[in-house]
Amino acid sequence: MNKRTIRDIDLKGKRVLVRVDYNVPIVEGQITDDRRIRATVPTIQYLLDQGAAVILMSHLGRPKGKPTPEFKMDLVAKRLSEILGMPVKKLDDCIGPEVEKAVKEMKPGEVILLENLRFHPEEEANDPEFARQLASLADIYVNDAFATAHRAHASTEGVAHYLPAVAGFLMEREIRFLGLLLSEPQRPFVAILGGAKISDKIGVIRNLLPKVDLLLIGGGMANTFFKAMGYEVGDSLVEDEALGLAQELLREGGEKLVLPVDVVIAERLAPDAATRVAKPGEVPKGWRILDIGPETVKLFREKLRGARTVFWNGPLGVFEVEPFAQGTFAIARALVELEGATVVVGGGDSAAAVEAAGVAEKLTHVSTGGGASLEFLEGRELPGVAALMSA
Repeated sequence: MNKRTIRDIDLKGKRVLVRVDYNVPIVEGQITDDRRIRATVPTIQYLLDQGAAVILMSHLGRPKGKPTPEFKMDLVAKRLSEILGMPVKKLDDCIGPEVEKAVKEMKPGEVILLENLRFHPEEEANDPEFARQLASLADIYVNDAFATAHRAHASTEGVAHYLPAVAGFLMEREIRFLGLLLSEPQRPFVAILGGAKISDKIGVIRNLLPKVDLLLIGGGMANTFFKAMGYEVGDSLVEDEALGLAQELLREGGEKLVLPVDVVIAERLAPDAATRVAKPGEVPKGWRILDIGPETVKLFREKLRGARTVFWNGPLGVFEVEPFAQGTFAIARALVELEGATVVVGGGDSAAAVEAAGVAEKLTHVSTGGGASLEFLEGRELPGVAALMSA
């Protein structure tokens, strides 16, 4: 999927409108995870180095189309200015006369951050007039927000109808590494899928099954497979409406599909819960499956040995609670040991898991896009990517 990037366009003296994804978690007035901000720095720095004036736009939270104090972009602007080591001026709106005036007065090398796009209902409605007003601020449009590329919004798709539209470096990396999984993965190619539900990932499973050599299944979604096989799973999370689907996938996957051989169970989800290891079909009533067991960790490590390409989406247990993090963290560490392999991690929870395991920086690519990476791997066209100029 060849798209033009900021390397392919003259930027000197230009005003550049950049869609970023600064939808970061904020707790008690503090940004608790700034990875999405840091991920855009190479693009912003390149634009500045090339003599451009940079106008950044993003959404934050779900303000439902009206200004909401808790979703203002002030904290983001402050954090970005700290990271860049230069002032970032935050405006009080994203369109209108005051915004136009501030942008007109910009000099090359300056950075402005617009107010939350979703304070206007026209953003999510992909309103052409709203998109035109955003586009009127700049000479060039750059999309560096892969995590929102599956949405046809004014700032992700609409603006591209009015300006030359190219990819930033983060968008380029996402397209390159996720595209590699679908088009030319080196073999053996192993996918690891976890998380709570099969139904959330059915498109990905169906699209990847013919392409992978092995598909390792963990997390809550494994419970639905267990029940479909007739196993007793106690009070574990199960999608009863997806049991038929699980049986179909078991038939289609055959030996490619690898399920846990033991699990960690507890009567409650708590840091001080008493735990034990059990076979998947031997979970007593009142107990729940909350992680993969030590034998499964060994099995999965064995299956990963020699892999040349790995894709991982979804934690293998409730890793946020210490007794149920061991399986996810052990597999995260195993991925680092794969010499010469391309390892791509996709999805918000998976990204948080490899970060918590301390291995994120050692993997080939950790995607910033949750829903976007899954839709891409389902083989769907993403509006925000399709709108960019082809190389």
